[in-house]
Amino acid sequence: MIERVVLDTSVVVAALRTRAGAGNAVLRLVANRRLTPLATPPLFLEYEEVLKRPEQRIAHGLTLDRIDEFLAELAALVEPVEVRFLWRPQVRDPSDEMVLEAAINGHADALVTYNIRDFDLAGKRFAVPILSPPDLLKMVKR
Repeated sequence: MIERVVLDTSVVVAALRTRAGAGNAVLRLVANRRLTPLATPPLFLEYEEVLKRPEQRIAHGLTLDRIDEFLAELAALVEPVEVRFLWRPQVRDPSDEMVLEAAINGHADALVTYNIRDFDLAGKRFAVPILSPPDLLKMVKR
């Protein structure tokens, strides 16, 4: 059963861009406490930095105040993860290392991303399922 998940920044960004997408459905499961998101401080800070970029603000249409409100609501639901071991390098993109480390150190049931290929080998190496938002939704609805 999937309960504890690490959300890649791509999922959070996509969730705010459209209410009709799988990423948004994943965040609704978080809001309804059907999923517990796990995050390290650096990962959560990445959510903030990316969501506040000018090009992202144009895409999702949120003000800085509304982004801060969203992040505060998300932070209240996040289970913090302390990184005790760094496993670098494991993935192609160095900025993805902290996402994988949150999943490993937090003993996540899954790492949820739109970038499956970037995490696939490392996920197998560390026995962390790597799921796209649509695949996660199929598993949770069972």
